[in-house]
Amino acid sequence: MLKRLLYPSRFVFHYKPTYNSAQKLNNSQSFPFSWPLSVVSCRPINFSRVPAMADGGSPQTASPNPQKHTNRLAEEHSPYLLQHAHNPVDWYPWGEEAFAEARKRDIPIFLSIGYSTCHWCHVMEVESFEDEEVAKLLNDWFVSIKVDREERPDVDKVYMTYVQALYGGGGWPLSVFLSPDLKPLMGGTYFPPDDKYGRPGFKSILRKVKEAWDTKKEILVKSGVFAMEQLSEALAAVAKSEKLPDGLPERAVQKCAEQLADSYDSKFGGFGSAPKFPRPVEIQLMLYHKKKLKDNQMQGEAKHDLSMVALTLQSMARGGIHDHVGGGFHRYSVDECWHVPHFEKMLYDQGQLVNAYLDVFSLTKDVFYSSTSRDILDYLRREMIGPSGEIFSAEDADSAEFEGASRKKEGAFYVWTSQEIDDILGEHAPLFKEHYYIKSSGNCDLSRMSDPHDEFKGKNVLIERNSTSEMASKSGKPLEEYLKILGTCRNKLYDVRSKRPKPSLDNKVIVSWNGLAISAFARASKILKDEPEGTQYHFPIVGTNPRVYMEVAEKAAAFIRRNLYDEQTRRLQHSFRNGPSKAPGFLDDYAFLISALIDIYEFGGSTNWLAWAIELQQTQDKLFLDEEGGGYFNTPGEDPSVLLRVKEDHDGAEPSGNSVAVINLVRLASLVAPASDRYRRNAQVLLAVFEKRLRETAMAMPLMCCGADLLGAPSRKQVVIVGDKASEEFDKMLAAAHSSYNPNKTVIHIDTRDAEEIGFWEENNEKIAGMGKSNSAADKVVALVCQNFTCSPPVHDPSLLISLLD
Repeated sequence: MLKRLLYPSRFVFHYKPTYNSAQKLNNSQSFPFSWPLSVVSCRPINFSRVPAMADGGSPQTASPNPQKHTNRLAEEHSPYLLQHAHNPVDWYPWGEEAFAEARKRDIPIFLSIGYSTCHWCHVMEVESFEDEEVAKLLNDWFVSIKVDREERPDVDKVYMTYVQALYGGGGWPLSVFLSPDLKPLMGGTYFPPDDKYGRPGFKSILRKVKEAWDTKKEILVKSGVFAMEQLSEALAAVAKSEKLPDGLPERAVQKCAEQLADSYDSKFGGFGSAPKFPRPVEIQLMLYHKKKLKDNQMQGEAKHDLSMVALTLQSMARGGIHDHVGGGFHRYSVDECWHVPHFEKMLYDQGQLVNAYLDVFSLTKDVFYSSTSRDILDYLRREMIGPSGEIFSAEDADSAEFEGASRKKEGAFYVWTSQEIDDILGEHAPLFKEHYYIKSSGNCDLSRMSDPHDEFKGKNVLIERNSTSEMASKSGKPLEEYLKILGTCRNKLYDVRSKRPKPSLDNKVIVSWNGLAISAFARASKILKDEPEGTQYHFPIVGTNPRVYMEVAEKAAAFIRRNLYDEQTRRLQHSFRNGPSKAPGFLDDYAFLISALIDIYEFGGSTNWLAWAIELQQTQDKLFLDEEGGGYFNTPGEDPSVLLRVKEDHDGAEPSGNSVAVINLVRLASLVAPASDRYRRNAQVLLAVFEKRLRETAMAMPLMCCGADLLGAPSRKQVVIVGDKASEEFDKMLAAAHSSYNPNKTVIHIDTRDAEEIGFWEENNEKIAGMGKSNSAADKVVALVCQNFTCSPPVHDPSLLISLLD
């Protein structure tokens, strides 16, 4: 990957990642030095780019050196920090000890931020942080702090925002020099150890920063203070009215859909060019827009929206970005055809992608989409869930090619030679090789961007270039027999692959990412019941009873409540590994978990989960809500070392906490009567904070566009189901309630024999409690569809409920 992506700085402006070559610093615009100090061109602060997020990169890395050195990171729990515990650099974790040392010695801080599966982070460690000469420069002239951005997203956000705003882009590893009072002085991403390609090496940068600190400290510090003042002012967004102007939400959805359609790749699917990332919020927007078009009798336009989504999801599932052998999806594809991926696997991708495939299955009833959902869920169950139900964060892209190898290579765990396929699969090898485009010379030749420097020469990344039915017909075999052979072959490859050195697992448990996965498991438990009877599954799909997926969701949620929630203070902690992290819960943790808990309830869980969601919403409002200006800050604002409180609005690889919060408030308002008006008012003012962004850059916030339109919808549809929750009839009725795609729908279920449940509804919504009591029948399950304060006559047959909803 190092050669494939010559310059690893990867930038995300508004909505899509791009790559920039090294450029010289424009000295007159920023720093008082006469020498370039950044890998990207410096420019005046561009506040339109401030809210954007960034991602990491990817090359070869080496195994750690013997433990000649040990630093303070050895006491930490983060896998990423522990990776650096034996560097010769005298690393500190983020905290007062490091800050005090910098003040005492009156020297700058070098802050390095990354995460455990970030490959350019690995490269910079091998090239610079394991180098004794570099370590000496850092130890003599700086206080060096290492931060796991997944453990401390609040710290990362401050300095990533600075680098993005000042330089026009950012990425990981994030490398920033700070004054002892934590004001940024300059920054960049990955730096090679020595000068080359016309860009400064890390050692040269260290010497220049040292020289500038010694000779121009006052100017440096003033520039950092000024930059933070500008950022703070720019990020202090407040609502100028109590709600959005009429018609703006609908126009924002339309504009976002049009802009996405303009960037659509009609050949390979996806929105935008290579490198291609799964961005499920784009799928959500297009499906939402499709539903609006259909409701307005614009069938042709609606079908076009669905066709763009369908080709995108099909191409991803058939491409190399999908792990055909073990299930799940890799982070992104370096080429336009979804073939050669960056091989790390992130939990946040898995959870969101499951929901995208489930939604399209709900619309099409095509088992291709339900099977892909199962593929991801079964991968998570097999590889990513701990003994107490907790769901882990990520798997690395790099691994050793064989036991004892001195170097790790990206994708080594996942790629195959043609000879390996022959040896493992025997008589079925020719069929399998043709199906997955496997060649003796290697198959990474579909795009000039896939492998321009022959890093994967002779290796194959599995990809399906034609439909399975087409390939089965070509082979002369019945489709089901063909599918069975492929499944058997994948199982054999999985067994062999399992004996290879595995990529490292980041077994950190992050609340927000668990929330995304919990939602997927809960929704799958009912939506997958709509698969045709007798549907066959093939490895790595294992044919799990959908009911089991709800058990997974509830177990993961219970882990968070037990280990990361304080019942007295009603506060979350952000993450867990060998115990809770020091970091508090952030907005994303609350918003994503609230969404998941509502999903658990709506898809069959008890009202206890809904009660917890309401409780968390109260805490979220207390900790993050800007009572005067509207919207939610990303941090509680209680840590003085975190210099900025940001109101995040960008829906990127993960949706923004504010976007999810809007939808949560809309959903809770339809469930909880006493707080309904307050929920809606908070949602309205939140959206008003981002009026300009919704008007001008809707494409940057597709999920918020959906949330704004949902809030403005005339009336939310409510499906109320009353009956014995333990009965099979109730389960079928609940599945029917979720069988159709409609984001403007709330499903409420009541078992009137449960005193605790009736008590919950009497406290939170007397009308629902009354509906339950008046429609209770000893031997029947009753369903009603209500909208505009009117309910349909009760139905007792799931098929009649489906007809009502359609």
